[in-house]
Amino acid sequence: MAHAKHVDQLLDLLSKQGESAYFGEPVSVLEHCLQCAHFAEQSHASPSTIVAALLHDIGHVLHGLPEDIAQHGLDGAHEEVAATYLARWFGEDVTETVRLHVAAKRYLCATDSAYISRLSPASIESLQLQGGPMSNEEVAAFEALPNARVAVQLRRWDDEAKIPKLDVPGLAHYRPILVQASTAGEP
Repeated sequence: MAHAKHVDQLLDLLSKQGESAYFGEPVSVLEHCLQCAHFAEQSHASPSTIVAALLHDIGHVLHGLPEDIAQHGLDGAHEEVAATYLARWFGEDVTETVRLHVAAKRYLCATDSAYISRLSPASIESLQLQGGPMSNEEVAAFEALPNARVAVQLRRWDDEAKIPKLDVPGLAHYRPILVQASTAGEP
């Protein structure tokens, strides 16, 4: 049985700090995460993939860096911050998917010629700080990773999840899924 206390802490963190602006996008971090999870759920994704979709950008609220970080030439490595933080409560099916969602953007830019034209200006700006499109060697290494395919799907939802005022379920809707996917045991 999952440790519901940890799930409640995660939901509280996202609720309280997720209202901040989402790095040049027309939605807050919380709105973005909820939309991404909604798209995952609508696609009949696994519980761990829905959790990864919901929590993939929690690193933005954890690292405490300003919204205009990219304009200062800095990459907050939010995917690493999030994956490390979440590893206390979730397995690699969640954490590695979260860790790879930025690499998936770089991968798609290298392998899908139309993909980059669909990125928002903020995503294009951050892409350069994150290493730009992958090289052929990086593409091959990425494709060999166990969570690469799921990370690419998460990335596609991530790119779509920027719709102002989209009506989606709130955080409470995802609590049972988070509890189910958690690896933390009850005391």
